[in-house]
Amino acid sequence: MIAKGRLWKIAGVILLIYVILAGMLVPLKPGIEEVSPSSGKSGEMLHLEVTGYNVHFLQEASSLRAWLKWPDGRALRASGVQVLSDRQVRLDFSIPSQLPEGPEVQAVTLLVDHPSDGTAVLPTAIFLTQEEGGENLDTGVWEKPANFSKGPFFTFPYRNILAETVRNTYFHVPLWFGMMFLFLAAVIHSVRHLRSGGRHSDQKAVAYTLTGILFGVLGLLTGAVWAKHTWGAYWSWDIKQNMTAVALLIYVAYFILRASVDDPDRKGRVGAAYGIFAFSTLIPLLYVIPRLTDSLHPGSGGNPAFGSQDLDHTMRLVFYPAIIGWTLLGFWMASLWYRYLNLREKVEDFS
Repeated sequence: MIAKGRLWKIAGVILLIYVILAGMLVPLKPGIEEVSPSSGKSGEMLHLEVTGYNVHFLQEASSLRAWLKWPDGRALRASGVQVLSDRQVRLDFSIPSQLPEGPEVQAVTLLVDHPSDGTAVLPTAIFLTQEEGGENLDTGVWEKPANFSKGPFFTFPYRNILAETVRNTYFHVPLWFGMMFLFLAAVIHSVRHLRSGGRHSDQKAVAYTLTGILFGVLGLLTGAVWAKHTWGAYWSWDIKQNMTAVALLIYVAYFILRASVDDPDRKGRVGAAYGIFAFSTLIPLLYVIPRLTDSLHPGSGGNPAFGSQDLDHTMRLVFYPAIIGWTLLGFWMASLWYRYLNLREKVEDFS
C-alpha cells in the first residue's frame, strides 16, 4: 500500500508528465502568420498575400472564404480567392469609397474561414485610409459573417507574435507560482523559528528559500528565452526583468548574511528576520512597480495580461495542472534538501 506521504509526490509527477506531453504535443489552431501589404486606401482594389500557419488551403480550396471586419461588426467579403499553396492564398477586396465612420486610418481584422481548418483571425491586420467620413455607405457591400467552420476539436490558440513559444506558458509562469509558494512556506517556518527557536523550522526555511531561488532562476531563464523570440533580445532591460533580478539578488543575500554569522542560534534568528523582509519586497518589486511603468511584459505598465486568445479553455486544462505539478515538485525538492541539512547536522554533531 502506498504511504500517504508519497501520494502528493506521485500526483506531482503524474501532473508534470501530463503537462509536458499535452503541452508539447497538442497542435496550435490554424492562424494567420503574415499579410502583405498591411495597408490600403478606400476606393481601391486591395490584393492581399496571406500566409497561414497550420493550415491546408489546398484542401477544399473552393470553399475558402475571407472577410475584412470593422470594429462595429460590418464586414467586407473577399471578391476573389486564389489558393497559391497549402499555406498561401491571394485575396482580392474591392474597398468601397466610403468606409464606416471613424478615424482617418482604420484598423480592420482579417478572417479566413476554411472548412477543415476552421476560422483563422488576425486582429489589426490591415490599416485602411480615407480622407472623408462614411456618411453614404453602400449597404449592399457589407455583411455579417456567419456559419463559421469549427476546425480541429482540441487545439491551443495561435498568436502571431508568440507562435509555438506560447507553450512556454506551462513552464515560465508556473515556475514563478511555485517560487512564490516556496518563499511563502519559508516565511511560515521563519516565523515559527522566531517564536519557538526550533532548529528544524530554521532548516526548513533554508530548504524552501534555496528551492525558491532555484525556481526563480529557472523562471528568469525561461523568460529570457521567451523574450528573445518575442522582443528580439534575451535581456531588454524591461522593468519586469529588472525587478525580478533585484528580488532574486535580495534572496541570494539571505545566504550571504547567514554565512557571516557563526553562532547557530543567532544565525537562525537573523536569517528568519531577513527572510520575512525579503518576502515583503516581492509584492512591490514584482507586482506594484512594474504596473506603474511602461513594460513589454503582459500584466505590467498597461500591457494586458493573458486574454482569451492567450489562455483559452484548452490552455487552462494544462496551465492549472502545470502550476500544481511544478509547485509539488518544488516542495518535494525542498523536503529532500531539508533531509540533507538535517543529516549533515547530525553528522557534524556526531563527529
